[in-house]
Amino acid sequence: MYQLTARDIRRRNRFAVLQAIYAADGHTNRQEIAQATGLSFATVGNMIAELLDVGVLVEHGYDAPGVGRPRARLAINAERGLLIGVDIAETSVHFDLFDLAMSVIRSVEIPLDPAATSPDDVADLIGRGITELDPDPDRLLGVGLSVPGLVEPERGVSVFSPYWHWRDIPFRELLEQRLPHRLYLDNPLKASTAAHLWFGSERDVDDLIVVVLRAGVGIGVVIEGSLYRGVGNSAGEWGHTNLVLDGRLCRCERHGCVEAYVGAPGIVATLRELAPSSPLIGADDTVTIAAIAEAAAQGDSVALAVIDKTGEYLGVAIANLVNLFNPRTMVLSDLVSTHFGIRLLEATRRVAAQHAMSDPFAAVTLQLSTLPHNPVSLGAAAFALEGFLADRETFGSIAARRATRASTT
Repeated sequence: MYQLTARDIRRRNRFAVLQAIYAADGHTNRQEIAQATGLSFATVGNMIAELLDVGVLVEHGYDAPGVGRPRARLAINAERGLLIGVDIAETSVHFDLFDLAMSVIRSVEIPLDPAATSPDDVADLIGRGITELDPDPDRLLGVGLSVPGLVEPERGVSVFSPYWHWRDIPFRELLEQRLPHRLYLDNPLKASTAAHLWFGSERDVDDLIVVVLRAGVGIGVVIEGSLYRGVGNSAGEWGHTNLVLDGRLCRCERHGCVEAYVGAPGIVATLRELAPSSPLIGADDTVTIAAIAEAAAQGDSVALAVIDKTGEYLGVAIANLVNLFNPRTMVLSDLVSTHFGIRLLEATRRVAAQHAMSDPFAAVTLQLSTLPHNPVSLGAAAFALEGFLADRETFGSIAARRATRASTT
């Protein structure tokens, strides 16, 4: 079993303190942070001193006078640096430039040419998008990228991308030839879950499942407060578990996968089954999902039937997750849930209640994501934030300076 080092523990504590400050909308004090994190007041004080030293935090006035010493209010220093989150999807690449308070400064979205999806093509497009964001290079702390499919974050390798059939592509290396920035890679499941862990209303939940519903489908699993990755970072490929025996062909070339029914292409297939010549069928799956949602809001019977049928499929698949993981909270996130909203949630909950074990289902809260931004680009930026917070050069120098000061006093 891997043993945590003192540096690992310090990094985790640093993350916990900063997460508590984000959760407090950027204004809190040391005592409140200690209560929120469960860390000792001395540990919180040390972590805050480090974050103040590197300019991540600022002291922002004091609490109202009362008994005892006034308590300094702490806030994120939004001007300390910039982060970029990149969401590489099937038909487009979305770029967000964030300040350190995680407010979006600028966004760019570039369509992806279906005839230009080689690793070099996509790397060139990413370079173009970051150029269009025009970040101040001296303030840019890092770039996080969500690459679809299986990814090895440590090596920066796209192990397998189902969109374009990439295999073992050293994608970070390709990007490093084009970009001078620090780069952090993972996939949409991990990115969306990181966004919810850092910034979602569920950040205090220790046992959480984030259900990512877009062209691809999968889950992010949080166990006892930590993102579960599995042995090879492939945990969460729930979209390729079987839902219907001998069912629809999935792009993984197997039949009956969850993704073939609740991913965007699967939902379009349901629409075609219910109404083969429906005017809701658009130029691509994203356009069609938006059209279904708009028509459903106007009471269109076909659109409502598509959402309800999707909820039936999703409810059965969710029930399996409830029985398997017994989570406290499950969050429906991304394209499909954003468009289909409460009707999809209610249909899913109704069917899941029929198929899940009663006690685990009674214990779980099933809800829609409340994140205000694209969860995948936000989570990708969170990877860059984590990379900065774990940087030995930045935070190791603080420890060295303090040791030097201590030895000379």
